[in-house]
Amino acid sequence: MQTSTERTDPIELPVRVTVVVGSNREGRFGPVVAAWLLNRIEDRADLVTEVVDVADTALPTTFATDAEAKAQLAGITPKLASADAFVVLTPEYNHSYPAGLKNLIDWHYTEWQAKPVAFVSYGGVSGGLRAVEHLRQVFAELHATTVRDTVSFHNAGASFDDGGRLRDPSGPDAAAKTMLDQVVWWGRTLREGRAVRAYGG
Repeated sequence: MQTSTERTDPIELPVRVTVVVGSNREGRFGPVVAAWLLNRIEDRADLVTEVVDVADTALPTTFATDAEAKAQLAGITPKLASADAFVVLTPEYNHSYPAGLKNLIDWHYTEWQAKPVAFVSYGGVSGGLRAVEHLRQVFAELHATTVRDTVSFHNAGASFDDGGRLRDPSGPDAAAKTMLDQVVWWGRTLREGRAVRAYGG
């Protein structure tokens, strides 16, 4: 007979979260923000991570599924399909999010469905929040559930020192905890739901 310590409740298993780094612009600030976020996630036993970096992909914008595109997708799609949840990191370019991120999103469909998506944004005065609002509309169309609370870095370059450390971590760390707590709740709840009943969207 199993004891209580031997049983594993599937809902308590760690949430598999894929972090999508959304910028491929030369000189991008994204890796600094991504390193900070991944460090926050590493401290948690309820999350395990994969990373998809737009800068490491070369998906065509024509959506032609040739051999090169298939090779690219082979390294990306499984990380999205196996995820219970996503955190998308985005800068704000011209009041919206980067074209490379949109291209990556549009190459996939069912991989996003009935899963939570959280956002970490960065930029100037707006902190990338206008990009996040546009992304919420995109992911709603893809049948994903966006997490309410976000982390945003206003004047991001001044928020971190030359070593990539936050000058004042208290606010962002608290915001990250709130966001990641919501990712875990939604990730577990929707994972349980998909296991009981196939999503019909």
